[in-house]
Parts: sequence; structure tokens; C-alpha cells
Amino acid sequence: MVQRVMAQMPTADIPAEKEMPMAAEATPGFMVAAIRPSDPTDPNAANGWAFESEGHRISCKRATVSDILSIAYGVQVRQIAGGPAWLSKDRYDINGVPDVPGVPNVTQLRGMYQKLLAERFHLELHREMREMPIYAITVAKGGPHLKTADPNETYNAGNSGDGGQRIMKFTNMSMKDLAKNLDLLEDRPVTDQTGLQGQYDFTLKWTYDISAEAAPGAAPSLFTAMREQLGLKMDAMKGPAEVVVIDRVERPSEN
Repeated sequence: MVQRVMAQMPTADIPAEKEMPMAAEATPGFMVAAIRPSDPTDPNAANGWAFESEGHRISCKRATVSDILSIAYGVQVRQIAGGPAWLSKDRYDINGVPDVPGVPNVTQLRGMYQKLLAERFHLELHREMREMPIYAITVAKGGPHLKTADPNETYNAGNSGDGGQRIMKFTNMSMKDLAKNLDLLEDRPVTDQTGLQGQYDFTLKWTYDISAEAAPGAAPSLFTAMREQLGLKMDAMKGPAEVVVIDRVERPSEN
């Protein structure tokens, strides 16, 4: 099974057949990683960047350092400040395997890319809060419609869909991590203001193509789906959001 995540989609934790998930307490890095400039003549370039995994083999294609930062730190590109112009222009292909057996989950994948950025791009950064337009997730009237997760379940954010609709199935998911997943799908940062501290299992189905909302059987918009399916609200407002500030970064070292 190949896990493919196209532009502006969070990585899903979908273990390949015959391979076991990585130990939940593991903090892997890349045992080996090849980093090469992307081929500008690649016929798939128009499809944007892609993060992929096939079992324990991890790769990304046609990604800028800003794209990689976005996935690694769970922020939108607009939440990345500072750095040289090439950060959002130069594109790279990365292929590697983790230094720990098994298939990494979402959090472990992010940690792997964070270590790679530090080791191969000599990235140094700090985080700060800045006021900006955001979407705030809060509990809707009537309370949340969420199933408490089994603590032994694997953290998972798998997505699928077609015809302008998207289905995301979340397992052992906190509200903070839900916000991080939705953050990469929206036009402004998404923050958790629910006050809910637990881990939950739930499925969210919505129509992201406005022109398809009137089709028979179409799912509602994301804002309506959040309220009806999860008992949560997502409101546009101004508020604090975390910003990743680049202090140092270099083009990657040779393989």
C-alpha cells in the first residue's frame, strides 16, 4: 500500500501490509536520506509537492524547504517567518528510511523531518506567538459528539475522498492535533480553543468544492460538518497563532 499526500494535505499514518507500526515511544531519525534537487522537467510538477511512504520507506517530491517545514512543524507556510528567498523556491526530492524498525506514525514522521532539517539544512529556529487571522475551534451548543479513544490505539489521521468531498478518519486524536490537521487544509491557521483535553475517535466528512455542495447526497461544508458531526464550531477571527521564525538555514549538504 502506498501512502500519497498531495499538496496541502497532512500525512496519514497508514501502515503497509506485512509491516508492523513503529513502537509508539520511538523517536526516529533518518538512518539514510538522499536529498536531490527536483527535476524541473518532471511531468508531475504541475501536481505540486507530495509526501509519500511505502512501509518504512519515506519520501517527498518537489517540496520546497518551506513545504517541509510546514509538514514537520504542523504550521502553514504563512506561519513561517524569516529565511532566504530560496526557502520557498528551490525544490527537492528526498528518499530515505528511518533508523528504527517499523512504520512511523504522523508524529514520528514529523520528528524525522525536523531532525533532517537540522542535520542536513543546518536549520535553527525559534517559535513565537503573533496576532493574525485564524480559525478558532470551540465546543458548539449542546456539547461535543466525540467517542473517547482506547489509549492503546494508534494515533492516526487517514484521509480519502473524491468528487469534491473529503473524509478524514481520526483515531486517538487530541483537539490540538485536529487543529494541526485542519491547519494544512485552510487559508488561515486553525487553533484549538475547545478546552477538551482527551483523545478521541471520530470521522469527519465534508464537501470542499463549493460547486459540488448542491449535488444529491453531497456532504455539507467543513464548517457545517464540524458542528453537525462533531459538535464543534470553527469561527473566523483574529487571535494568537504560533509562528516558526528562521534564525539560520543553508542549502542541504551533499549526499
